[in-house]
Amino acid sequence: MVTSATAEAVEADPFSKQSWFASGPAIVLYTAAAKLLLHLLTASRYGYFRDELYFLACGEHLDWGYVDQPPLVAVIAWFSRTAFGDSLLAIRFLPALAGTVLVWLTGSIARELGGGRFAQALSALTVALAGVYLIMSHLLTMNAFEPLFWMGCAYVIIRIIKTGNRKLWVCFGVLAGLGLENKYSMAIFGFALAVGLLLTPERKLLANKWLWIAAGIAFLVFLPNLIWNIHHHWPFFELMGNIKASGRDIETGPLQYVGRQILMMQPLVFPIWLAGLLFLFFSRKGKPYRLLAWAYLTTLTLFILLKGKDYYVAPAYPMLLAAGAIAIEDAIRRSKQEWLKPAAVIVLIAGTVVLLPIAVPVLPVETYLRYQEKLPFKLPRTEKSHLAAALPQYYADNFGWEEMTAAVARVYNSLPPDERAKTAIIGNNFGESGAIDFFGKKYGLPKSIGVHQNYFLWGPRNYTGEIMIVLGDRPDSLRRWCKQVEVGAELYDPYNPMENDPVLVCRGLKWNLQEVWPKVKKWN
Repeated sequence: MVTSATAEAVEADPFSKQSWFASGPAIVLYTAAAKLLLHLLTASRYGYFRDELYFLACGEHLDWGYVDQPPLVAVIAWFSRTAFGDSLLAIRFLPALAGTVLVWLTGSIARELGGGRFAQALSALTVALAGVYLIMSHLLTMNAFEPLFWMGCAYVIIRIIKTGNRKLWVCFGVLAGLGLENKYSMAIFGFALAVGLLLTPERKLLANKWLWIAAGIAFLVFLPNLIWNIHHHWPFFELMGNIKASGRDIETGPLQYVGRQILMMQPLVFPIWLAGLLFLFFSRKGKPYRLLAWAYLTTLTLFILLKGKDYYVAPAYPMLLAAGAIAIEDAIRRSKQEWLKPAAVIVLIAGTVVLLPIAVPVLPVETYLRYQEKLPFKLPRTEKSHLAAALPQYYADNFGWEEMTAAVARVYNSLPPDERAKTAIIGNNFGESGAIDFFGKKYGLPKSIGVHQNYFLWGPRNYTGEIMIVLGDRPDSLRRWCKQVEVGAELYDPYNPMENDPVLVCRGLKWNLQEVWPKVKKWN
């Protein structure tokens, strides 16, 4: 049986009878493969990212939760090291693969919404080229996987609306639960989808038992982390409160926040996702899926009100890009200006090539700095501490870690053997502690302890504080804690100025480290 949706797709795509290798799904897969190749070729550029070093450390302490994130990223880090090794290519393979799957998923959403070959190809291309997804897919963080859970849920809802198969809510529940185990912002998107249901005729789905079964499944998947948070007295909320009180993040007004969405997604992509939003709200073809438009606007509004970072909205855009590609495909078909299809692709690719160094480390760092100076705009910063860095944070935090570890090793090995056995290496942020843990084995160093985020929960082990090598602090601030403070080594990295504090040797902690540990907690 040929449904109306199928007929529309065939009408929209005069090439639909060609071989599969020239079909929409095939072009989507070619695009996804090209994106994967780009990430694999650039995975080993620069160095390990600050957060990656922390997540690798979390992978050595598997648990149902951590101060600043749910457990999934630690499991992925552990699996990557176990299956592939410690190289940059090894730990960045799964994020790159996640970005590849997102391209395929976006093309599939376009197909389900009634898009033909061009719409599927264009939606996949926009996701492959959007700057924020290029950055996310390059690094081992929760952000690389988050869009898959958000758009997986959106895809399931589309299928439910199209097919009437309410049992698909079970898939939604599993994806939503895993999404919560990846990043808590999954709850924001879940709430936004609920708002979308309430504001459209699809609210009838709320009365179906399978939706509530899905909610129960999501809750059960998330329950271990919920129990962990309760047991540890809600550290994530404490962390968020500390960040808010410290004024760490750079806050923006609503208009500036929306402007950053346009820049983040790449300016040439803006007309496509805007067209998608209008398509879902006002077109006949998009009407059954209008809840997705409401879900996007709800997500955007909530993050504006909560003062979230601009990229927090990023996982919601693939569904808009899929819808926008259909709107453009339909407009070209009505105008009979087929030349616009290759023209749109050429302009999109050409514009991305010009801006590619911003999102992917294709240039040597000094060449990149010269390139950045010639840009007609300044790249926005999300945290005040990064204002002094010449590089954006996702590049700056790739530098200096092994050099820091080597300097610590020189200081550590200069100590008499009897002192080394009782010397603690302590970092003031998880990047410093993570670097010691990751690179330290090569230099014969013991594992680090730390006061930042989950390192605090892992405790001081058996150290008393009699001798400590301290990272990320200044001599004057340590003298109220220790009887003697010496500079063991100076650090300087021009690309990562946050880590230019000296390596300090502290002797004679005035209190036993075991007893004073609760007072050194640093959650920010």
